[in-house]
Amino acid sequence: MTERRDPLEDRLARQGRITALVIAGAMVLWVAANFIGGALGLPGRVALLFDLAAGAALIWAFVNIYDMWKKRQNHDR
Repeated sequence: MTERRDPLEDRLARQGRITALVIAGAMVLWVAANFIGGALGLPGRVALLFDLAAGAALIWAFVNIYDMWKKRQNHDR
């Protein structure tokens, strides 16, 4: 007999994969931007821009993680 999957679990799994990709992508781009910026001698303002962009991506990811946690808590009740 085929076991039915919960649609919420599928959505949470997809949301988790997207969040993980955003975290990994932000960190890879941040490291690459800092390396390239240092090699090219870009001013500190540009490095700050990269830092703020990476911070925004991480804040978005943490908000998503909290949202997934709350959805799972409410679903299990």
